[in-house]
Amino acid sequence: MNDIIKQLQAHRSIRKFKPDPVTEEQLALILASAQAVSTSSNIQAYSVVGVRREDTKRQFAELAGGQKHIEEAPLFLVWCADLNRIQTAVRLHEGTEDFVPEQNVETFLLATIDATLAAQNATVAAESLGLGMVYIGGIRNNPKRAAELLKLPKLVYPVFGMCVGVPDQEPDTRPRLPKAAIYHEEVYDDAAFSDSIRIYDETTEKYYASRAGGSKATYWSKEMSSRFRKERLRQHLHGFIEGQGFRFK
Repeated sequence: MNDIIKQLQAHRSIRKFKPDPVTEEQLALILASAQAVSTSSNIQAYSVVGVRREDTKRQFAELAGGQKHIEEAPLFLVWCADLNRIQTAVRLHEGTEDFVPEQNVETFLLATIDATLAAQNATVAAESLGLGMVYIGGIRNNPKRAAELLKLPKLVYPVFGMCVGVPDQEPDTRPRLPKAAIYHEEVYDDAAFSDSIRIYDETTEKYYASRAGGSKATYWSKEMSSRFRKERLRQHLHGFIEGQGFRFK
């Protein structure tokens, strides 16, 4: 394995950070790496908002369900799908402030995918600099409040947050599904799913038990059964995203 593959496979989510700041030089390198990512038709339909203020981080920690590591991280990045900048560009080209570019599910997906790809490039860059991070999907618990805190305009929505800082812990790498569960040759084939999931359940049961000092009896399929319940699927997101001006047609 080369150094890049070793780094990618050593990825861990970090939830404890030292007080050391993320420097402006480090941030510049992280953002430049994010911008180097592939983007459909050079649309670049994403924005990122950096949050360092203690009070703002505290409010994000609260709306994300009490995730204290948001407060403790020196830098909290919020990655946003952004069609507002596209609208500005099109209006400049058309010479009118009233023109509204067409959009549909595809444009929503493009913006969301762009934000996600850029964030993953940023993750790889941050880890190469000796920093650690963890994604925070919990900001979608209350996306309206998140948008208010960041003063997001129409056609922008927060996809997820990201804590960044110098790690103050060394957690084990989380085991992943067997290759047979995620890779298909030529055509999709789920014949290996059941056996792969049973094997993975045994692996994750041991992982969770060791991680929690033997106090947590759970495994992957049990966690998925709990996760994919109606009350946990953030039913409010559709209305919020449409309220931000995105269209699904």
